[in-house]
Amino acid sequence: MTTPGEGEEVAAADGATDPTGEPTVTAPVRHGRRALVEWLIILVVAVTASLLLRAYVVQTFSIPSGSMEPTLMPGDRILVSKLSVRFGTIHRGDIVVFRAPPAEHGRCAGETADLVKRVIGLPGDHLTSRGNTIYINGKPLKETWTHTEPLGPAIGNVTVPPNSYFMMGDNHADSCDSRTWGFVPRSDMIGKAFLRIWPPSRFGFL
Repeated sequence: MTTPGEGEEVAAADGATDPTGEPTVTAPVRHGRRALVEWLIILVVAVTASLLLRAYVVQTFSIPSGSMEPTLMPGDRILVSKLSVRFGTIHRGDIVVFRAPPAEHGRCAGETADLVKRVIGLPGDHLTSRGNTIYINGKPLKETWTHTEPLGPAIGNVTVPPNSYFMMGDNHADSCDSRTWGFVPRSDMIGKAFLRIWPPSRFGFL
């Protein structure tokens, strides 16, 4: 036979009623609810951080065509730094992802939102070509990066407008680029490609 004090302890532990007749909330239930709220907060923070990271810092892109061979092959996945374009300087030789110019749609790869090419001409540069040689401001361009010849479509006598860039694919003869659809304004630049993350056999910095 239990004493009243012992009976009250058991009732409270079982979540029955307190002396006033009100239902009691057991400690394990309170702990479970608190843990659920904490996990929900962690999930929301993680998703928000991921979206902000993708929108403003770094993003992955997949290479759909061979226009950048042999540097980038179809199926490669790359990491692109957005901060390097937003706050940094774009240099000749940089590999950049940018929004496809309106003149590109339907002319080369069909409807595509983003393209990846190499920066060849900077604002104010005068470009032309003879044979397989690209001339910038009257001097032959030294392509220190991997690329394929022949040049393919020639570069006419063009001057890059302010805040714009002349883009070309490393697979010169099989690239639809600024030779076809013109210059790319800086405002359309998304970010610089800096790391190839897939496939593992081709992992490395660009």
